[in-house]
Parts: sequence; structure tokens; C-alpha cells
Amino acid sequence: MRPIHFIALYSLLISLIAISLTVYDKYAAKKRPRHRTPERTLLLIGALGGAAAMYLTMRLIRHKTLHNKFMIGLPLMIAGQILVGGVAAIVFIMK
Repeated sequence: MRPIHFIALYSLLISLIAISLTVYDKYAAKKRPRHRTPERTLLLIGALGGAAAMYLTMRLIRHKTLHNKFMIGLPLMIAGQILVGGVAAIVFIMK
């Protein structure tokens, strides 16, 4: 498996996990409050690469949009992930 295929597959999977957890937490907030997804878990999934998918999902379903740790933190994570990806791409190209 080429590195680009691995990265694409990882990005797809982490994005699907981020979307699923966000949608489930929105559902749990209304129907099952004792079964909420901890904010630490949501932020960890964002930091592991799901920040963009999670941020867009939160905006679309209007979930946690008043929480600065998500509405500021996730875009900062996205910027960091783009920066790391750009540096990694440059290093890979320079080989």
C-alpha cells in the first residue's frame, strides 16, 4: 500500500468516526443525557485528524456551536493539520 493510499484511508476513517460521534452526541444530548460522548473524546478525535469533518458537522447540525473550545479549537487543529501535511508533502517531494 502506497503512503498516499494509507493517508487517504486513514483520513476517511477518522472523518467518519468524527461525524458519527458528533451526530451521536447531538442525539444523546436530547434523548439519552447519561450516554453523552465526553468532550475530551471529541477533541481527541479532532486532534487525530477528524477536526475538519467534526467542525463542519457541528456547524451543520448546530451542535456545540456556543462552545469556544470547539468553535475556536477545531479550526486551530485544522490549521495545524494542514501545516503538518504541507511540511510532510514537501519532505516527501524533496526525497
